[in-house]
Amino acid sequence: MEYVKRFTGGTHFPPETPTSLDRMKAITWQGGKKLVLESVKRPKILDSRDAIVRVSLCAIDGAFASQIATGDIPHMEKGQILGREAVGIIEERGKDVMKFSSGDRVVISFVIACGTCSYCKREEYSGCNCTNESKEFAAKYGGWAPAAVFGSSRMYSSVPGSQAEFVRVPFADLNCYKVPEDMSFTKALLVGDTVTTGYYAAELGAVKKGDTVVIWGLGPVGLMAADCCKLRGAKDVITIDRNTDRLKMAYEKYKCKVVDRGDKSSSQLLQTLEGVLPPGGADVVIDACGALSPQTWLLQMEKKMGMDKEQSDVLRECFTAVRKYGTVVIVGEYSGFADDFPIGHVMMKHLTIKAGRCPVQKYWNAVMKLIASGELDPTELLTNRVEFDELPDAYAHVANRETGYMKAYAKLETP
Repeated sequence: MEYVKRFTGGTHFPPETPTSLDRMKAITWQGGKKLVLESVKRPKILDSRDAIVRVSLCAIDGAFASQIATGDIPHMEKGQILGREAVGIIEERGKDVMKFSSGDRVVISFVIACGTCSYCKREEYSGCNCTNESKEFAAKYGGWAPAAVFGSSRMYSSVPGSQAEFVRVPFADLNCYKVPEDMSFTKALLVGDTVTTGYYAAELGAVKKGDTVVIWGLGPVGLMAADCCKLRGAKDVITIDRNTDRLKMAYEKYKCKVVDRGDKSSSQLLQTLEGVLPPGGADVVIDACGALSPQTWLLQMEKKMGMDKEQSDVLRECFTAVRKYGTVVIVGEYSGFADDFPIGHVMMKHLTIKAGRCPVQKYWNAVMKLIASGELDPTELLTNRVEFDELPDAYAHVANRETGYMKAYAKLETP
């Protein structure tokens, strides 16, 4: 059996550029819905494989913003530094960091992998066995915890996030990727999560030329998934949402067919889909909204009572709309239990289900090549640039899906 070891130990390697700064600005969670900008200790090298990155741009994750808006973030520690999407410049590095030097421009993966465990050797980086010792995860799901995640809860090892002037990146050779000098930071910003997760959704679905794909949820990941399905040759990509701005973007920029969910019930939505799907159903369906889909009053009551329940309407719709021997891809966030899970559909329709967080490091090269060639343009998703000290307020705008808000990000002016 593999031994799950801490990745915070090790020796300190003196910085290549000495500095007297020991404090920095960061966005932290203070319980409930409260986010603040505060002064915290600047990170230090704790392991010879660490790097300290001076953050240039950081973005808000929409799924996490929606979770913040509920005030319900299980296992999150007060004072946690938030953020999991960032680009920046290597400020200092441990002596065993071989791929990077001080001054290199990098994008950071949101999942933290070691590169040497059996999972990493199979390129299953989001399942890394050596960066997360969460007892909460083992108690809830059984087995060993998957890879740690920046800016998250004890479930994912409470690693300080990247909405800060500096961030420590463990196993930097694997968890950072060099941004080409001729590529802007704005183009690379979302490669560490959003863009690569969208690419991963199309990859999991094995989307091919002539396929019909249906995508639930037109957040940044859903839109990137749509774009990547198109690049793989899908004949039709049908997208579902109730936000008119996002439907318009899917139609105009990504040339998708769109279905306005509005106040439609599941049966009404499926009836609408029958009119646009080929006989028998879609080849691939993608759930890119997960537990963020609108919740019934009963589910809201169950959550208030402490029951670990998730909405299952979208899942049932996915399993109904897909054809026999089709593929269901789930990249939307789920963490609890979904009642009425359509297990009968899986058996009787011979379905394949693929799900999980993206092993970003596996797809660095492919995604960066698509951006460099102009085939993917993530900057279309960056709708709102805010000042760094405005990020706490921007979380609410993103969570509420306000008009014009797709992806908010901030530029840091670090001394």
